[in-house]
Amino acid sequence: MPELIELLEKRYNILRTIYYNQPVGRRILANNLNLGERIVRTEISFLKSANLIEVNTPGMIVTSEGEEVLNKLKGFIHEIKGISEIEDALRKKLNIKDVIIVPGSIEEDSTVMKELGRAAATYIKGIIKNDDIIALTGGSTIKEVIDNMPKLQNLHNILVVPARGGMGKQVETQANTLAGNLANKVSGSYKLLHIPDNISDKALDAMLNERDIKDTICYIKNTNVLIYGIGRADEMARRRGVPQEKIHGLIKMGTVGEAFGCYFNKSGKVVYSTPTVGINSSDIKKIDHPIAVAGGESKAEAILATEINNKKGVLITDEGAAREIIRLIKEN
Repeated sequence: MPELIELLEKRYNILRTIYYNQPVGRRILANNLNLGERIVRTEISFLKSANLIEVNTPGMIVTSEGEEVLNKLKGFIHEIKGISEIEDALRKKLNIKDVIIVPGSIEEDSTVMKELGRAAATYIKGIIKNDDIIALTGGSTIKEVIDNMPKLQNLHNILVVPARGGMGKQVETQANTLAGNLANKVSGSYKLLHIPDNISDKALDAMLNERDIKDTICYIKNTNVLIYGIGRADEMARRRGVPQEKIHGLIKMGTVGEAFGCYFNKSGKVVYSTPTVGINSSDIKKIDHPIAVAGGESKAEAILATEINNKKGVLITDEGAAREIIRLIKEN
């Protein structure tokens, strides 16, 4: 009965959106889901009668029963949407270690970004062990991963470092800030790298003589776990302050994706790298757990370029990006 599956998905999405935005009002909920207020009103009435949500003056919140339903339905939604099959297909076609897909698209539903962060945090929690060195890049997606990491007390001697120099003006999404936040979550320590990501060669050479910076770079190069985001080449070049003529040159060279300061063409080859220190494309092969977290259809080409043949790699993405990547592979 496909109409019942459709209804199940709709109610699951409404409940999930309330959970990630609680307390939330009906109008905001309708806007987030692109649904009419009348439809939302009807479904809220059902969820309330089933004791899955509470409706209070500040807004709606999910009950403990509602949380349990969300957790139990997650795997079922995965299966009915055929996401497990897409994961298998993508893993084989990209030739990587593992693929984890969350339902939906971050470009259509902002809640999916939180689900993406949660899925990545759950995976990372399961692989980190005592004495690990964890490196991470900056960005809003990686911030979502760190925000969703639970507090872990059973680990010892964990060190967290930024994967590369700083970028952008938002301190809260820079790698240094996120490294400190993650270290607090895993009861570990952290080192900072006070080098801008678009520094001149002359200034870079001078800074590399500093002992603290040398030590931090040594730890970065011995990373066990790398957590990084992926961006479109043109967008990331602009954000990194690459001159406009250089951006035109990158586009002419066929660059489509960027990760940890390296720019990849459609074949997955690095054609340019920003002049800074930290993780680069050759380091990836030596890292035990390189974990890419990125979503959205618009990033599909970039994800494909950066992840293809990354044999040890793990990709955590959303359904929108995954389906588009499969389409691009078939097309080519």
